[in-house]
Amino acid sequence: MSAKFGPAGNCDSFSKVHKSSLDAPRWIADFGLDCYEYQCGQGVRIRKETALKLGEAARAAGIELSLHAPYFINLANPSQESIQKNNGYVLAACAAADWMGAGRVVVHTGALMGRTRREALDAAKRGMTALLAVLDAAGLGHITLCPETMGKLGQLGDLDEVLELCTLDGRLVPCIDFGHLYARSLGADDGEAAFSRMLDRAAEVLGPDRASTFHSHFSHIEFTPKGGEKCHRTFDDDGGYGPAWAPLAAEIARRGWLPTFICESAGTQAEDALTMKRTYEALL
Repeated sequence: MSAKFGPAGNCDSFSKVHKSSLDAPRWIADFGLDCYEYQCGQGVRIRKETALKLGEAARAAGIELSLHAPYFINLANPSQESIQKNNGYVLAACAAADWMGAGRVVVHTGALMGRTRREALDAAKRGMTALLAVLDAAGLGHITLCPETMGKLGQLGDLDEVLELCTLDGRLVPCIDFGHLYARSLGADDGEAAFSRMLDRAAEVLGPDRASTFHSHFSHIEFTPKGGEKCHRTFDDDGGYGPAWAPLAAEIARRGWLPTFICESAGTQAEDALTMKRTYEALL
């Protein structure tokens, strides 16, 4: 067994020759990749019939599916109206994931909204607890939620905050976005020592077995000193954008961990995911 690699959504080279995401699983498998994260960032708009067909195509191609829930989810918003909306958004995302056989749904943690990080995190923990109860009641408690580390300084979701969220329930698995952590640290979270520290922290909080199968997003990121994340870049972009992949690949290979890496490069996510996979496999 080994780590899995695949794209977030459809890359430019796929979209030039295919019009439907139903063609994506076979294309991804033929490209040499292992998984595919279906994007519902702007809302869950996929019909059940289409989701079922996508699931069939993925199973036939041997591609593992995950799903990204809408970007506008804010688990840290304390208002009852927002909590109900968040629950509805995630419920819809998990239903779509269930139709297509995706085992994991990535969710954003939220924004500080003028509060301290502690206040925002406590609100997010209450929101997550309520959300899990809603999913259980709907028969969707088997879907794994993956709270994501975020890249903007005004957002909740540094590594420790996401790991603390995941201690609420054994079904929660962190989505560690190394590009986001690089951006929010203004480039400090990069290189062998930083990656080792982050993975050690995940193992300390969640236990090595649970931590070793974490979900991940990876891409190069451009950031600004005041805000953190600005935009996603590609591996071929000039400008010295990070984080570096090779030292992270080496650390994962050394530990024998089995995470899922979803590449979020801007338009070349399949190509860059294949570069990631090849680098990792050369280190095994």
